[in-house]
Amino acid sequence: MNYDEVVLGRRSIRGFKREPVPKTLIREILQLAMRAPSSLNTQPWNFYVVSGAPLDRIRAGNTERNLAGVPDSREFRTQGAYEGAHRERQIEIAKQLFAAMGIDRHDAEKRKDWVLRGFRQFDAPVSIVVTYDRAAHGGDIAPFDCGAVTNALVNAAWSRGLGCVINSQGIMQSPVVREHANIPDDQVIMICVAMGYPDNEFPANAVVSRRKSVDEAVVFVGFGD
Repeated sequence: MNYDEVVLGRRSIRGFKREPVPKTLIREILQLAMRAPSSLNTQPWNFYVVSGAPLDRIRAGNTERNLAGVPDSREFRTQGAYEGAHRERQIEIAKQLFAAMGIDRHDAEKRKDWVLRGFRQFDAPVSIVVTYDRAAHGGDIAPFDCGAVTNALVNAAWSRGLGCVINSQGIMQSPVVREHANIPDDQVIMICVAMGYPDNEFPANAVVSRRKSVDEAVVFVGFGD
């Protein structure tokens, strides 16, 4: 695929085949992703690629603690409730996903099951936990760089036939993730990316989010129109 095909074709994948992803392919994808821009070339990012039994233990611990009411312990600052246009876009994509999955607004059981899928990192065969060096903690540059490399990661994966979803639910219980992914204390857990071969029979995988137009998002200055 060329660049336009990757960017325009990529979408979040929330249903995966059980087929394992070769380690060599993941290395290739990460090598591409790590060409992402980085402030002053500091490259604060690191990746903990988890699969198999360790990932199953993260799924179980994350789910059990969340169901037990343990407060989330994500290590990045969360937004809180969105308002205005941001809330409208959040609702719009939720409606698309629930419609695709046949989840009625008042179907509490199916809605709960959907949330649990997020806690389980959507049952993907691979989870890539993105961290940054604690020495860079406290400013916004290291998280910004992690965002850049994560974007590059999901696009590189798509170009190689893999699907991803960037998933903060999967790291809600950071002590569980830190323990089973062997993440040392000198790393801050930023986000995780669920990865695998897309299951084309999974309805939500067909959902494509609507994006703001250029006219809505862009202001041109100094072009002498």
